[in-house]
Amino acid sequence: MTTDGGRVGSKRLTKQDFEELARFRFGIRRYLRFSEETVRRHGLTPQHYQLMLALKGFPGREWATMRELAERLQLRHHSVVELVNRAQKQELVERAPDPTDARAVRVQLTEHGQQALAQLSALHRDELRRLGAALTLPIWDEPSDKGQGGGA
Repeated sequence: MTTDGGRVGSKRLTKQDFEELARFRFGIRRYLRFSEETVRRHGLTPQHYQLMLALKGFPGREWATMRELAERLQLRHHSVVELVNRAQKQELVERAPDPTDARAVRVQLTEHGQQALAQLSALHRDELRRLGAALTLPIWDEPSDKGQGGGA
C-alpha cells in the first residue's frame, strides 16, 4: 500500500482520476464475467478458451509449444501440460511432434477446437463492441516538471 497521498509521479490523483480507474476496472470485470459465463454455457472452461485463443492468435503460425503457451497464458509449464491434456480429451487441441526440434511438441487446434473458438470469439467480439466506452483506457495528463529543478 502506498503512503504518498495518491500521487502519480509528482501529481496528485483527482476525483476524476479515481472515477476513470473505477470505470475501467468495472468494464474489465464485466467483460471477464461475460467471458466466463459464455464459455461455461458452451461446455468449456475459461482456461480452455484462453488456450484456444492463444493458439489461434499466436503470431505467424497456427501452433505453439508448451513453453510458448506457458508464457502466453502466464502459467507454469506443468499447469499448461495439464490444461492441454484436458483440452485434448475434449478434442479441442492435438499434439504433434516438432519436425525441427525432437524435444519440442507442437500444440494446435483440432477442427472441433477451431469451430468452438470461432463461435465463442464472435460472441466476445460483439460484447467488446457493446461495452465500448467502458473499456476505453483512462487518459492521464502528463505530470508537470514544474518545481522539479530542471530548467532550460
